[in-house]
Amino acid sequence: MGGSEQAFVNLAFETNWIAPLGPNVDGFEKDLMGFLGEDVHVCALSSGTAAIHLALVILGVRHGDEVLCQSLTFSASANPIVYQGAIPVFVDSEPDTWNMSPEHLERAIVDRMKHGKKPKAIIFVDLYGMPAKIDALVEISDKYGIPLIEDAAEALGSTFNGIKAGTFGDISILSFNGNKIITTSGGGALVSKNRSYVDKARFLATQAQDPAPHYQHSQIGYNYRMSNICAGIGRGQMEVLPDRIIQRRRVFDHYCNRLQDAGFTFQSEPDNKYYSNHWLTVFTEGSSGPSRETIRLALSEMNIDSRPVWKPMHLQPVFSAYPYYGEGISERLFQNGLCLPSGSNLSLDELDMVSNMIVSVMQKEVLT
Repeated sequence: MGGSEQAFVNLAFETNWIAPLGPNVDGFEKDLMGFLGEDVHVCALSSGTAAIHLALVILGVRHGDEVLCQSLTFSASANPIVYQGAIPVFVDSEPDTWNMSPEHLERAIVDRMKHGKKPKAIIFVDLYGMPAKIDALVEISDKYGIPLIEDAAEALGSTFNGIKAGTFGDISILSFNGNKIITTSGGGALVSKNRSYVDKARFLATQAQDPAPHYQHSQIGYNYRMSNICAGIGRGQMEVLPDRIIQRRRVFDHYCNRLQDAGFTFQSEPDNKYYSNHWLTVFTEGSSGPSRETIRLALSEMNIDSRPVWKPMHLQPVFSAYPYYGEGISERLFQNGLCLPSGSNLSLDELDMVSNMIVSVMQKEVLT
């Protein structure tokens, strides 16, 4: 917490605004709009998953439709496709940013259209805070007339060509879950330059209640709006977001400097167009030295939490029957990748402890 969160939460209690909606929700949305720029509109919601679900509803995704989705991601990127009765079509990563491959995306579109199924939407992810190859993805979206949903759940504060992540999709989404770079305890947001999309999201997220003196509903709605208390936490967190980005990037730089001779490949910015918030610092094991799993288990023995890279969606039992286009990049990243402790409040001593443990594991591997 940054310090001001309690004051905003207290304000919610003092004014008796403890239910969904209220002044903190309005204020949090304005804070996000000011931070993101690009003349976007924002609807604060109960989760990033809810934002993806509403994005699909707004874009007209229905039962039997196909939606292209990045495979290397958390399941929340793909689950809402199935909520709609639609079919996820998974697309492999490219090795530079670890995000959706433009080459395999276009191949998937062409092949699905040959089968008489033009996809209704594309969901790409800014994985671990790293912006995707957004210019290429936007070009393909425009070429085939398929709307883009940008899953920027992990990328608040990252930029591509100086423009904030979370503003590139026809609809973009953010997450403020407890593990994100800022949190509202649980929450998310739907973002778009198209005001009608955001107005539609607000309507659907408050049970799609028609304007009438009685309760009347012409459409199916959802209980997806953020509470005034959670939004109060978010308003306080927005005050420290710039500091959090600096802290996460400091964590990344520290690991890179301490482990630069270890043969690891870090998920790094390909060139100066990319600016990552480095929500998590992630690397893949070298061609020689200890395996990802050897390092993870050694850290675990010292009560240091690390974990593998996301398991690709096309390898998940629940999604294994759906189409996939790729050449194994995401599989290799999963097999060899490790997410290191990356919290904003990690001290230099704690970062050194993690780095020293990894170095000691490597030295033992060499000796044996």
